[in-house]
Amino acid sequence: MTEASEAGGSPEMDDGPGGGGRPAWLQRYDLVGKIGEGTYGLVFLARTKLRKCIAIKKFKQSKEGDGVSRTAIREIMLLREISHENVVKLVNVHINHADMSLYLAFDYAEHDLYEIIRHHREKLNHSINQYTVKSLLWQLLNGLNCLHSNWIIHRDLKPSNILVMGEGEEHGVVKIADFGLARIYQAPLKPLYENGVVVTIWYRAPELLLGAKHYTSAVDMWAVGCIFAELLTLKPLFQGVEVKATPNPFQLDQLDKIFKVLGHPTPDKWPTLVNLPYWQNDQQHIQGHKYDNPSLHSYVHLPQKNPACDLLSKMLEYDPRKRITAAQALEHEFFRMDPLPGRNALVPSHPGEKAVNYPARPVDTTTDFARTTSMQPSQPVLWENLNLKPSAASVVAPRQVPRPMPMVGMQRMPGAAMAAFNIASQAGMGGVNPGNIPMQRGAAAQAQQQQLRRKDPGMGLQNTGYPRQKRRF
Repeated sequence: MTEASEAGGSPEMDDGPGGGGRPAWLQRYDLVGKIGEGTYGLVFLARTKLRKCIAIKKFKQSKEGDGVSRTAIREIMLLREISHENVVKLVNVHINHADMSLYLAFDYAEHDLYEIIRHHREKLNHSINQYTVKSLLWQLLNGLNCLHSNWIIHRDLKPSNILVMGEGEEHGVVKIADFGLARIYQAPLKPLYENGVVVTIWYRAPELLLGAKHYTSAVDMWAVGCIFAELLTLKPLFQGVEVKATPNPFQLDQLDKIFKVLGHPTPDKWPTLVNLPYWQNDQQHIQGHKYDNPSLHSYVHLPQKNPACDLLSKMLEYDPRKRITAAQALEHEFFRMDPLPGRNALVPSHPGEKAVNYPARPVDTTTDFARTTSMQPSQPVLWENLNLKPSAASVVAPRQVPRPMPMVGMQRMPGAAMAAFNIASQAGMGGVNPGNIPMQRGAAAQAQQQQLRRKDPGMGLQNTGYPRQKRRF
C-alpha cells in the first residue's frame, strides 16, 4: 500500500463502518493527540501506517440539527479548487455515517507563526532574524495573492492560522490555513456583512470595526500588516479588549489602540469614512481625545524611511481603497534588498549561523478522539444538498494568477492546478465560479470586472517579478 492511498493523494470522500468499534476511515490512522480547538471543533494529529503525519479537523455539528457543518462544506469547496504551495493542502474528506459529521485531513505542519513568535519572546528573548521575517511574510503574501486573484477572501488571518512546515521536502514553507470564514467575494450570494463579525479582533480592519456594509480583500491586507508588525516586535500591535456582549461590530477599545499608533483617521484622507455606520459612535467616544505624537515607526522600532516601515504603513493604510494589495506588496522594495527571501524560512540567515530549533505545536495527548466520534445513527441527511463534488460546468479554465518570477530555490505549483476563478467570464463566455455563482457575459462581464477593480485596486495586477540580481541561493 502506498502512502498516497493511505492518506488520500487527492481530496475524496469515504466513510463506512469498520471493525473494533471504529469507523473504517479512522482505522487508517494512529491518533496522537489534540493540536487545536476552536468554535469550529477540534484538530487532531494523526499518523498513517507509513508514519506520515496528518492533521484531522473534526467539525462541530450544524446548529440547524441536520448533522452537516456548513463551515466544513465551505472549506471543502474552496480548498478543492485551490492548489498552491503557500495554501494548506486538503488530502482527504471523511464522513462518519453514524452522526453525519465531517472530518478533513490535511498535510500536517509542525509549526505556526504564533508558536514561532512566542518562542522568540519567551524562550530566546531576541528578535526573529530579518531573513526569516522576510521569507515568512513573502510566502504569506504569495499565498494570499493566489486567493485574492481567485476572488477568495480569507477573513481570519492571524499568527495561529499561518502554518510553517517542519522537516522534509517543504521545510520552512508557509501554509495559509483555516478557511472556515473564507468566502468568494465577487458577486456573493448575500452581502458579506450579513455573515456577522469576522477576523479576530487584534487583526480586524478599521472599516470592519466601524460597521462597513461592503468590504474587500483589503481586510486581509490589514491583518497581514498586523502580523508583520508582530513578527518584528514579538507582540501584537493593537491589543484591544473585545466586548463580546455587544450586538454590533463597534469595538471602542480596539479602535483606541489603533488610533494611539496611527493617529485618528479623517475624511480628508479617508473620504468614505463618513458613510460608515459607527462613525458617529466614534465621534462621540473618541474624536475629542488627543493622541500624543502617534508614530508607527516608533512602535516597531524602525527608522521612518526604512523600506520595512514603508511596506508596513501601506498595509495599515486607513482607506481600504488605498491599502496596498498582495500583488503590489510582493513588488515592494523591501523584498528586493538583502537578505532576499527564500523558500525555507527557517534556515540560518548567514553561513555558519546556528539554526533556531523551533518547538513543534503543542499536542494534548489526554483527549480521546474516539469519544468525539459517535457510532450511533442520526437523522438521515439529503446528500444532494451537500454538493461536495463540483459539476463539470464548474470546472473551467483557470485565471492566470499573477505572481513573481520564482526565486532560486522557490518552487511553485503549476497555475493549471487552479480552477477557482472563471476566466471564461472575462472573455465573454459566461460560466460559474466555485461557489456556483452565475457570471456576467459579454460586455457586461468586462464592465463588471472594471467596476470590481475600482472597488479593489490592484486586483489582477501582473507581477513582473524580481529584477535579475544576486540571489541568496
